[in-house]
Amino acid sequence: MIKRRTFLINTGMALGAIALAPSLAFSSKNKNIGLQLYTLRDSFPSNVKMVLEQVAKAGFKEVETYGFSLKNGFFGTSAKEFKTILSDNGLKSPSGHYDLGTFIKDGNSDVLKKTIEAANILGNQYVTIPWLEESLRKSADDYKKIALKINQAAEICKESGLKLAYHNHAFEFTSFEGTTGYDILLGETDKKLVDFELDLYWVVRSGNDPLQLFKKNPGRFSMWHVKDMDQNNPDRNTEIGNGSIDFKSIFAEAKLSGVKHFFVEQETNYVPNPIESVKTSYQYVSKLLIS
Repeated sequence: MIKRRTFLINTGMALGAIALAPSLAFSSKNKNIGLQLYTLRDSFPSNVKMVLEQVAKAGFKEVETYGFSLKNGFFGTSAKEFKTILSDNGLKSPSGHYDLGTFIKDGNSDVLKKTIEAANILGNQYVTIPWLEESLRKSADDYKKIALKINQAAEICKESGLKLAYHNHAFEFTSFEGTTGYDILLGETDKKLVDFELDLYWVVRSGNDPLQLFKKNPGRFSMWHVKDMDQNNPDRNTEIGNGSIDFKSIFAEAKLSGVKHFFVEQETNYVPNPIESVKTSYQYVSKLLIS
């Protein structure tokens, strides 16, 4: 593992400068704002084309997919057709959320290989694990087994030019005799093969600090979910900038994180509706976080 003390001494001055000007973290990088399409799940499955058109009109340049199945593709749209719709609207999909539960359970690579085929058709860079079934994650040993399977899946992804990433919720931060599931995943996955997509809302909701994760694990978080927390009810989301999460301080340390792509997401509490909430979030991010 990287020696934290040495790293922080070498980067302390740089971080101070970035904190004064958050947008500098993205000044020479891709500023494209992404959207996790689960945000629009009420309408997306029934009208893929229309929703992607709305996403593009709102200003987004990237999307992260969800809901892929071997039988129905993306809600009845094949990966090839989906790619065409994305291209027609000037959208790219750097990452997709794909269910790799069968591989983690028994190592069966059939679903993984077909997932990789779809990801490559879409032009994904990352195959991202979005969730772990509760039955798989009851102990520290369970998380060690998961880390082993993730490494194996990442090797297969690498052979096809893809990288594997893991997306968190709050359950990974459950303590197991002085450590957490998330610490185990970070420590026992190969940092050359496995990246992490940090869901900022769930980190804060679990009582943890994204900035401390950046300092302890510099460069591991190549993607973020930018999702705000309602000020009155922390179980609910809200539009970016209307909640209680200090995104300016988080974006200020983007370089330490290693972030390359981020996706706005909102799962609940839309005002007045999902697409208008998306527009509100886009405006805040584009004007106050990366402009």
